[in-house]
Amino acid sequence: MKNYCNVTDSGMEDKANGSVDTKSPVENGQLPDPSNWGVADVVNYFKATGFEEQATAFQDQEIDGKSLLLMTRNDVLTGLSIKLGPALKIYEYHVKPLQTQHLKSNAS
Repeated sequence: MKNYCNVTDSGMEDKANGSVDTKSPVENGQLPDPSNWGVADVVNYFKATGFEEQATAFQDQEIDGKSLLLMTRNDVLTGLSIKLGPALKIYEYHVKPLQTQHLKSNAS
C-alpha cells in the first residue's frame, strides 16, 4: 500500500458550513500514478485527501487504479452513489488530475 505525503495549498480543515478544503497527496513533487494501485490503495488515497466517508464507495464498487483512470465525470457523479458536492470535488480535484498526470507520464 502507498503512503502519501500530504501537501496542501490551503490546508485541510473542517469549516463551519461543513465544507472541507481538499488536498492532494503528492509523491516527489507530482501526483502519484495510480495505474498499479489495488482497491485498498484507491481507498487510502481518498481517505488521505479528506474523503474518508466517500472512500468506502470506491471499495464497495471495487475501483482499483486502472478503473479509477477510466472513470468519467458521470461515473463519479452517479455511479458511486455519493453526494453531489463531494463527488464533484473528487472528480475535479482528484480523478481528473490523476488521469491527466498519468497521460502526461505515459506520453513521455
